[in-house]
Amino acid sequence: MFKKFMEYYKPHKKLFILDLICAFFVGLADTFMPLIVRRMINQYVPLHEYEMIIRWSWGLLLIYLIKYALNLFINYWGHIVGVRMQADMRRKLFEHFEHMPISYFDHEKTGAMMSRITNDLQEISEMAHHGPENILLCSVMLIVSFIMLTNINMRLTQIVFGTLPFAVIFVILIRKKQLSAFEKTRAKIGMINADVETSLSGIRVTRSYDGVDLEMEKFDRANEQYKKARYEAYKYLALFNSGMLLFTDLMYVIVVYFGGRFYASGYINSGDFVAYILYISMFLDPVKKLVATYEQIAEGISGFKRFDELLQMPIEEDDEDAIDAGVLKGHISFEHVNFHYESEMDETVEVIQDLSLEIPQGKTVALVGESGGGKTTICNLIPRFYEIDGGSIKIDGIDIRKFTRESLRNNVGIVAQDVFLFNGTIKENIAYGCPSASDEEIIEAAKKAEIHEAILEMPHGYDSLVGERGMHLSGGQRQRISIARVFLKNPQILILDEATSALDNATEMAIQKSLDELSKGRTVLVVAHRLSTIKDADEIVVLTKDGIVEKGTSKELIAQNGIYAKLYEYQFD
Repeated sequence: MFKKFMEYYKPHKKLFILDLICAFFVGLADTFMPLIVRRMINQYVPLHEYEMIIRWSWGLLLIYLIKYALNLFINYWGHIVGVRMQADMRRKLFEHFEHMPISYFDHEKTGAMMSRITNDLQEISEMAHHGPENILLCSVMLIVSFIMLTNINMRLTQIVFGTLPFAVIFVILIRKKQLSAFEKTRAKIGMINADVETSLSGIRVTRSYDGVDLEMEKFDRANEQYKKARYEAYKYLALFNSGMLLFTDLMYVIVVYFGGRFYASGYINSGDFVAYILYISMFLDPVKKLVATYEQIAEGISGFKRFDELLQMPIEEDDEDAIDAGVLKGHISFEHVNFHYESEMDETVEVIQDLSLEIPQGKTVALVGESGGGKTTICNLIPRFYEIDGGSIKIDGIDIRKFTRESLRNNVGIVAQDVFLFNGTIKENIAYGCPSASDEEIIEAAKKAEIHEAILEMPHGYDSLVGERGMHLSGGQRQRISIARVFLKNPQILILDEATSALDNATEMAIQKSLDELSKGRTVLVVAHRLSTIKDADEIVVLTKDGIVEKGTSKELIAQNGIYAKLYEYQFD
């Protein structure tokens, strides 16, 4: 884990090394003062060498001015190193999210992911800056002060440092429990963020069903769990900090007691005794600083472990010999396809078993039937949002697993019931799949989707903001913008997954005209519960949990008097 962490310093190593060099000299700067005081008390003051006192005082002032400049560099540029590393990690984590399988997002909560990309990385950034810098600075002060202490009086140093093994044992015993406690708090704050994100996203439902008390109850429960986890973390932190402070105080007691006896017995003179106390103080100051830094390091380590665990999760990767799909004609065939998914309870749910289906080039095939029959799943398998367990899916006679995912998905356009618009302008949302599109091309796509006139009536036209998830627009407007987006992409394969089921009848009829225009010359797969939208499909496939049970045109299926006929009769009677 340490080696992995050090990799993130490489792009900023020059600045990082400069920061450490500054920290090194800051540590050295503080070691001069006890040495100068010792020389003054033992030599310059008794011999009345006032000129030397003045010279060394000016020298000490110069050292502290240099120390000020070095600290200024450390406190600014050191933080810049941390910020840059945090930005690199955040980008890497976001890129990893963008390439992770869709199945990961089926179970993971958005708030928990946001916690990892914000809170965890903030703690890692602080550790990245302060950790190495403080460790080096403190190490220099500890080593130099220890050398000076042994040089002043070896016997007293042996007595004082005889307590060190006990401190080391104490740190080893408490470290593991403390790190575990901090990891728990990270997980709990992720849960809180997830609950808050879900609750705020569904605020309209909460108000509609008077669910404020229920949401508060859920939040309080998660908040209480976080409090308990934090209590445990601070318990071990309090034990550690208090124990280390007790250790440093005991060292002062030992120095005062034994140092006083040595001075009375003539084993140490007054200048050496004062210098020894100053060096002990210098030795203990970095110990105290390391104690304070330890919490930051513990937080950072737990955050980096969670960060690294996420990066170890598999992403979507194409085979080495994957080819560019280019522009496909659009003949789709499912050959003995099997597919299952894992539920949140880690249970295997079989969705598709031994499915075989042909969707000819340029034809419209509709999927109807009961919920849970696999209609939406079939739509998701074509662009490889999920990987099948067995069989094959071919387009133009080639297994889709032989294509790169990007080139495959460039040939597929999707219009779904739940339209997602990004928080930006109408123009940006239409051009999302084709950022290089000209204004003329965007307007032409909007005209084909029959949304152009409505856009012009808005205050800022195509530069009007749609709001979060398109909340500033009506359902019909959102759907038409998503259709315009597909028009601009111009794919050969079109998937319409309940594209109009959430709309009222009048809006649906208007949208259907746009969809009919969009479908011309393309291979179209339609999922629909409203049979009026698919009555003219080239073929209708009736799916149940047992697979395909009926196939044919609307008239043929009605004549068969089977499942489709009953659905048709139910809807239109």
